[in-house]
This record gives sequence, structure tokens and C-alpha cells, in this order.
Amino acid sequence: MARIAFLTALLISLVIPAWAWAHGGRGDVVDVRILSDSREEFSKYRTYPQRHQEGKFFYMEAVKGQKYSVQVTNKSKRRIGVVIAVDGRNIIDGKKSDLKRNERMYIIGPYEANTFEGWRTGIDRTNRFTFTEQSNSYAEKVFADASAMGTIVLAVYREKLPEAVPYSGGAFRMKEAPAGDAPCASSKGRSADRLEQKKNEKAGTGFGESTYSPAYMVHFDPENAIAEKIVLKYEWQSELCRKGIIPCGPKNRFWPDDSEFAPIPEDFRG
Repeated sequence: MARIAFLTALLISLVIPAWAWAHGGRGDVVDVRILSDSREEFSKYRTYPQRHQEGKFFYMEAVKGQKYSVQVTNKSKRRIGVVIAVDGRNIIDGKKSDLKRNERMYIIGPYEANTFEGWRTGIDRTNRFTFTEQSNSYAEKVFADASAMGTIVLAVYREKLPEAVPYSGGAFRMKEAPAGDAPCASSKGRSADRLEQKKNEKAGTGFGESTYSPAYMVHFDPENAIAEKIVLKYEWQSELCRKGIIPCGPKNRFWPDDSEFAPIPEDFRG
């Protein structure tokens, strides 16, 4: 089952049941993959903003109508809290996200991986993430918010280490972390113009079918600073082609992309 964390401000964070994942990484806290229901990873492409911004940035190919999940692997030896925003909305409470430490977040144990399948609508229910047109996206239909359309963003916070407090003997003892006593989550046409507009709509994430996903709450005190930030901008293939992110269009018949060679005629063979 997944754990929901209580922050120091008594805001709720969720944790989804995880499995051990012995995965190391120098300087990297998490590994993030966007998966289809067949467990295949959607293609993503590293990019670097022209002006410096904190975080890792990727373009990603969205496939219209396909459901997806966000898999997060904690590569560190400490618990982490992860604020996840899809199209700018926190996936736990649906509120507009600024990726702050006082927002609701999922908690992941050391060297564990959790998979998040949708918008949390209850302590034991989520509604699936589905690639769709912007006009049909959850953010636009419910909140009229397109300010961060087509993005999946994660802000990772490490758990604060226990404070060392002096006692009468002059030595130090470790202050006990607050006990977790809350619930946890398991992851497990009007006109031709309008038709053309819909045809060219950008990608967004819809509100799909309801699935069972139990959760419980735990205490979690995040550090003040973000440990890692991952930003994925998902686009239809046609848009990635237009931006030159992926190679598209007809192949050059004099410059093949593969490594094949000209066949040798039979009368030249030994």
C-alpha cells in the first residue's frame, strides 16, 4: 500500500506501495519514466533551455488516446517526497501547483520505485492519466487552466534528517522522528475552422477511468530546498517533427539512414 505523508504544516502527502529497486546514481536522486499500460516507456529527448533554469528538461512523444503512468525510482538511501504536477495541477488534490514543499506529495522509501497512474480522487481511488486534446484535458475542462499545458513536472524533496539534541550527560542523542499514524496509497462541427482547430490542438492529459489505488498517510518533514526537478514537455509526433526534435519527412535516397551496403551482382561473387 502507498503511504500518505503528514507535512509539518499538517498537509497530507501520499505514498504508493513500492518495490525495491537497486539502482544507483551519482548526483541524481530519482529516475523518472512515463510508461504505457504495456510497460513500454514513451520516447523522451533531453533538451537544454536557452536560458539557465534549474532542473532536467525533456521533450516526450504523446500518443493520442493512450493511458500512461508516471514511474519514479528513488536512487537514494533516504526517504523522499515528490510533488507531481500534470498540466500544472497537483495530481493528488488537483490544485494549481508551484512545486512547493507545503503541497501534497507522494512519499517513496530508499531505493524503491512507485508508479502513479492518475488523478487521486479518494483515499483508495485514482482516475487514469490519458493523452488527449487540450480542450478535453482535466486542467482546461475543470479549471480553465492552460498555463502549463502539456507538461509533467516533478519536484523532489529529501526528508529532513533527525536533529541531534544535547542531554544532561553532555553527549548527544537523536531526536525521534514522529510516528506515522495515518493512511497510505497503493500504486499499483460548428464550422470547418473549428474542426481544423481541434485537429491542430496541442496535447493535454484527460481524466480517465477510475481505478482502485489505496493510500495511507505518514508523517514527512521535507527539506526546504528542492533536491531535484524533472520537467517533461509532451507533444504529438507532428509537433516534435515541426520543432526538429525528431527526424521526420521523406528519406534522402542518396543518404540512407541505415548501414546497408550495395548488393554484389552474382557474376562478381567468387
